[in-house]
Parts: sequence; structure tokens; C-alpha cells
Amino acid sequence: MRVRTRTAWFMVMLLVAVTSLFFFSACQKQDERKTGPTKLKVVATLFPLYDFAREVSGGRADVTLLLPPGVEPHSFEPKPGDVMRLEASDLFIYTGKYMEPWAERMVHALDRSKVLVVDASAGIAIEGRAHKRGPAGGKTAGHIHEGPGDADPHIWLDLANAQTMVDTILAGFVTRDPANRETYERNAKRYKARLAELDVRFRSGLEPCKKRVLVHGGHFAFNYLARRYQLQYLAAYSGSPDAEPTARRLIEMKELLARQNVHYIFYEELITPRVAEIIAKETGAQLLKLNGAHNVTKEELIRGTTFLELMEENLRNLKVGLECT
Repeated sequence: MRVRTRTAWFMVMLLVAVTSLFFFSACQKQDERKTGPTKLKVVATLFPLYDFAREVSGGRADVTLLLPPGVEPHSFEPKPGDVMRLEASDLFIYTGKYMEPWAERMVHALDRSKVLVVDASAGIAIEGRAHKRGPAGGKTAGHIHEGPGDADPHIWLDLANAQTMVDTILAGFVTRDPANRETYERNAKRYKARLAELDVRFRSGLEPCKKRVLVHGGHFAFNYLARRYQLQYLAAYSGSPDAEPTARRLIEMKELLARQNVHYIFYEELITPRVAEIIAKETGAQLLKLNGAHNVTKEELIRGTTFLELMEENLRNLKVGLECT
């Protein structure tokens, strides 16, 4: 009888010990969640900035894209909820007034003592007819390449610029979270190496191309890419993608396609390629997509599409369209 009593008492005490351990562990985890470091809240306006920030953070930050998936950025108008997201963030990343004038307005309304604003275009010349922007934001004499436009703010399409942008974003992360500096720096260095490697493949892949003119039936968006790889660039029109090209411009493009025996005309993502289709129909050229990487579709965002993947697709299509061997 005593043996049974002792056994029962032992089992009760064991159960109490196990139960206590369970509740202690649960409480400890809950306390860790309460007292543990919170993730940085980072909001980026455009897809390249969003993807660069994700790479630098390495999962240590909650990075979100302000631009809704599938939305063309030039005509985007933020809603009150977007402003609230920015006000609740630690870090806001954009590329300045040339690309996102709507973001520039939002920046002026932010409490800069709470939200660190990162202009990812810092240190990069914004090319245009009127001026270039230097590292300190000053204006110097500028120039325009083949094609119209007051400014081309699509700076990330030059992969050297993309690396500079990663450094600028890295500086923002380190400022807001210096405790994880080494992790952010390691992530940025690794990602910049991948950008540099892709840049080399662009150069080697496009060097033997038979055609050296990039004909684009859209707005002036690929100047940086064309300049980087020594291509002539001709766009149908400048300004907003909603603008209309002039009749004279369309005639110039048709004549160029005929004169240089160009067989492909490029169109950009998220925009109905109506102008490109008209030119292709009248010249017999074929259409190819060239991704400006401003934004992605909802499906691409869910799938985890990356900036590098979009640029890889651009390289494949350029090699076809420029007749590279």
C-alpha cells in the first residue's frame, strides 16, 4: 500500500513539475517577445528600393512597398492610409522629386525627428535637358541623349547606380539600427557583388550585338541602361506614360527602323503598349518587353520576384532585340 502511495505521490509531483516547466517556458517566451528588439519598419516607394532594402535587411526589418502592386508609379496618388503608414515607419526610402513628386510632398509633411527619410538618388546625376543633380543636390549643365525629355529619373537601370543606391540605403539602416551594422554591411556587400556580376554579363552579352539602337515605343525611361552599354536610345515620347507622342516623332521612329533595318521595338511593363503596337504594325517589327522595374504585378510580388530577375529578363530580351550572337 505504501509503495502505491509513494508511486502516486511521485507521479503527482512529476506532473506538477512538468506543468510548471511548461508555464515557465511559455511565460519566458512571452516576456522575450515583449522585451525583445522590435524590427525596423521600412517603407519604400518603388519596387527597386523595396527589393534593395529587403536585401540589406536580411529579414531584420519589416520592409513594405508603398506603391500597390500593378500600379504605374508616375500617376500614383497616395491615400490617407499611405500617409499613416509613413508616419508609423522608422525609415522611408524614395528617389526624389523627379521620379515621385507625390512622395516629395509626403516627405515635407513627415515628422523628420521620428522618421528617417532616405533619398536613394543621393550622389547620382539625374540626367536631363536642363540640369544634372550632383552629390550635394546642386545644379550643373546637363545634357540629353537620343530621345526627348526634361529628366530621366530611372537611375537604377544603370547597375553601377544601383550599387550606389544600395550603399545609400545601407547608411539609413545603420543610422536607425547601429547595433546590427555588421549584418547590414555584410548583406549589402553580398548583394552589390551580385549586381556587379550581372553588370559584367550585360556588357559581355551586349557587346557583340549587330544592332546598337534601342527603339522604345514608350516614355523616356531607358536612357541610363542604354548609356551604360553604349546603345543609341530612341523613345516615342517624354514625360508621363499617359502622354501622346507627336506625329513627327512617330515618323522619325519609322524612318529609323527602316534605315537601320531594326526588327524589334520594345515596350514597358504595366502600360498598354498601344504606341509600340502601332509602330510595329506599320513597320513589320516585333514587340519585346523591357522592364523598367518601377513596380511588379500582385502575382509577381507574392511569388517573390526580385530586381535581379527582372534585369535578367531584360538582358535576354535585349539580346534578342539587338540581334546578339
